[in-house]
Amino acid sequence: MPNASPTFACVMATVHLLIKGKVQGVFYRKSAWDVATKTGITGWIKNTPEGDVEALVSGTEEQLRAFLEWCKKGPARADVAEVVTTIQAPVIFTDFKILH
Repeated sequence: MPNASPTFACVMATVHLLIKGKVQGVFYRKSAWDVATKTGITGWIKNTPEGDVEALVSGTEEQLRAFLEWCKKGPARADVAEVVTTIQAPVIFTDFKILH
């Protein structure tokens, strides 16, 4: 029986995101919630006092890649200038929440 190579597609990772630009008042968090729940991303997202959006998200590499690509564009009314990403120690969340 051949040895099966381990697959890392199911390994969960956690990334901190700081999304800058015109990202408040454009339904960014609600739209991100829609994308996260469809792709299986868990974690949280919130507005910052500085006018940015901050998120801590967990998922597989593929899920995180898809979510990050969406974050770089955001919803139609957003104008994303930059997404700062920082890899974090893995965190297990049960769902995706919009924090207030």
